[in-house]
Amino acid sequence: METEGGLRVTHIKHLYGGVRCECGHVTHTQPGRCAQEEEWSVKLTEWHLVGSTLLSLIICLSQRLRLSRPKIKEFLQDWLGIDLSVGCINQCLHEGGRAVAPVEEELIEAVKQSGLLHVDETPWKENGQLKWLWVLTTHSVVLFLIGSRKAEVIADYLDEFGGWLMSDGYGVYRAYGQRLRCWAHLLRKARGLAESSHQTAHQFGAKIVEWLRLFMEAVYRAREGPTAHLKEELAEELAAFQCWCEQHRESEHEKTRQLAREFLNDWEAIWSVLAHPDLPLTNNLAEQFLRHWVIARRISFGTRSPQGSRAFALLASVIETCRLHLVSPWPYLAQVIAARRKGEPVPPLPFSLAC
Repeated sequence: METEGGLRVTHIKHLYGGVRCECGHVTHTQPGRCAQEEEWSVKLTEWHLVGSTLLSLIICLSQRLRLSRPKIKEFLQDWLGIDLSVGCINQCLHEGGRAVAPVEEELIEAVKQSGLLHVDETPWKENGQLKWLWVLTTHSVVLFLIGSRKAEVIADYLDEFGGWLMSDGYGVYRAYGQRLRCWAHLLRKARGLAESSHQTAHQFGAKIVEWLRLFMEAVYRAREGPTAHLKEELAEELAAFQCWCEQHRESEHEKTRQLAREFLNDWEAIWSVLAHPDLPLTNNLAEQFLRHWVIARRISFGTRSPQGSRAFALLASVIETCRLHLVSPWPYLAQVIAARRKGEPVPPLPFSLAC
């Protein structure tokens, strides 16, 4: 199957046999095969109805265009005259995930070596059971994981991480020393309170919005000029802000009380950016990479098995990392699948992940 001037379907017939030499030894030819791996039940072999480029197209239709297995079957039949069963299409997607699994090691190493990591998570369904889709992203890597919402899901990946961690207020992130809090989350909550009809909530939220805007403007100014000591310059305002939160930490209004305590509990992480104004103020990067897959979840209702979840996360990681580098992932996926079916090592990524 080629994409030069459009799609063209080709059929390749592979012939295998044996040749006997004069000494009596018989040399057999046979399709390539990747050795069995404990994590996977799906096979990786050249003995397959679907070629590597067609399999890459199926991955694109599923992961990027968010088509269901029946819709992919319909597209292949109507447009390319290829009749594949839903089960075969599902097997192809799992095979693609297994093929790219070794690439994950390189992505994880890049995460560990990065100076700034954005992390976020969103609910996910696996066979109707609640799981979580995690994303860890740097300026060069996007890594997805599907598992529980417990700290151990990301602990192994961040065990050697020593940079800045940007996140929302979820408690598991507090185990990391150099942490940044997303101001966009805090500002949204404060605006919600400022728009409340409850007097205490309105007053508290409006004041928080006013202060956050003041601090944001200071950070933006610091980025344009010489290095500024914002914590010292804004010490009086920060003290007043802290006092305001202390006054409302026992508020009878639940969301006011929660936001006041959130600021106090995460005080250092929230204001780290004042000491390092070159660091980001928001976790928008991680949220942007989750957005496409959140829509996919709403359409597909998630994955159906642990192997399906694993394949989905691995393929999403490679696809988004390629797109982050402005490289089409589909030719690379086809190369990886072809190599792994022969039992060969994974081809190197078509770009550098160096931080």
